[in-house]
Amino acid sequence: MSKKKILLVEDDMALAAVYKSRLELEGFDVRQVDNGEDALSAAIEYRPDLIVLDVMMPKISGFDVLDIIRNTPETTNMRVIMLTALSQQKDRTRAEELGADEYLVKSQVVIGDVVDRIRHHLGMNAAEQR
Repeated sequence: MSKKKILLVEDDMALAAVYKSRLELEGFDVRQVDNGEDALSAAIEYRPDLIVLDVMMPKISGFDVLDIIRNTPETTNMRVIMLTALSQQKDRTRAEELGADEYLVKSQVVIGDVVDRIRHHLGMNAAEQR
């Protein structure tokens, strides 16, 4: 079975490294980029099964990336989990209106939770990757 592909969009290099190594350990194929422009080109070129998307990034914000992904035929159906430091309801509402599959606040989740949510959105149970 081919590995599920995850596009990790995160400009905090330390955090990105932790997430990338954990997701690879869990059996995912992971590509990491650190800004919105690269996220958009990687979404089309890499064709991830799911995108973990930070909101506050250089060049293009995660909200704008999500908006473009949802309005681009090649990427419109990709699953997107927003993973952000923004905990305000207005930000959560905006993400939902733009079509995020899930909105996770970094301070409220641990990496295991994020892995669980990725599996959930990819329709996988825990046993499938072991």
